[in-house]
Amino acid sequence: MRQSRQPLAGSRFLFLFVMAIFSFGVISVLPLGNDAVMVAQDDPNEGEKAAAPEPAAEKADDGTAKASADNPTSVFTWLFGALGALYITVFLLLSFTFVALFVMNVITARRDNVCPVGLVESFESFMNEKKYQDAYDMAKADESMLGNVLSAGLAKLSSGYAPAIEAMQEVGEEETMKMQHRLSHIALIGTISPMIGLFGTVHGMISSFYTIATAGATPDPADLAGGISKALLTTLIGLAIAIPAIAVFNILRNRVDRLVLEVGVLSEGLMSRFQDTSTEK
Repeated sequence: MRQSRQPLAGSRFLFLFVMAIFSFGVISVLPLGNDAVMVAQDDPNEGEKAAAPEPAAEKADDGTAKASADNPTSVFTWLFGALGALYITVFLLLSFTFVALFVMNVITARRDNVCPVGLVESFESFMNEKKYQDAYDMAKADESMLGNVLSAGLAKLSSGYAPAIEAMQEVGEEETMKMQHRLSHIALIGTISPMIGLFGTVHGMISSFYTIATAGATPDPADLAGGISKALLTTLIGLAIAIPAIAVFNILRNRVDRLVLEVGVLSEGLMSRFQDTSTEK
């Protein structure tokens, strides 16, 4: 077997690892953020705070503003608190997986790895000199898609031109399927990222409405803001991952299709010289 199956297996492992963590975290999603609400319900001084006179409330507001000024919250701390460890872990894993798949597919879709010019020139030179064994050995040693296709055709050439072309087409379809499968993982990330963002949106809105339902007529604005922040941030980050993933998938798919077509044209052109000899036989 060629070593081209290894990247595909690695990308499957990364994707299954991401989905396992996300599925495990779904169990503990809904209880998140309810502790603050339960504390607010059990606080016996909540009624006294609501019934406090306006001067005391003004003093409390001044003290809160002073405490906020003394201890400013950084953006990263706020993001971590709004998203939570679960969503941050899932989005980071999706981002790293997308970058890894992007680099792997860009390297795989290079012309030198699919249809190298040096292989075409050397193979044609051997064929012109009727050094068929040297041409086969060179194509067999080459790991590119064109090398695999040409070596498969030369291996079946003793059975005739038609079986050789059929073998080349089978290998070409297999190599094309491998490249498309690698690209499909990028498309999958572009599909599930906004779904995870939508899941976070629903989770955040449920937390906010739960706060309103349990806190009475005067819910804590901080608790409401926490749920709304989760809802908006998860949607934003999910779209931020999905948009470049979908764009990269379409660009690389077009490039792969063009290179595959070029491999088919070149391989049939290089092997067409055996068509006449096969007909004569």
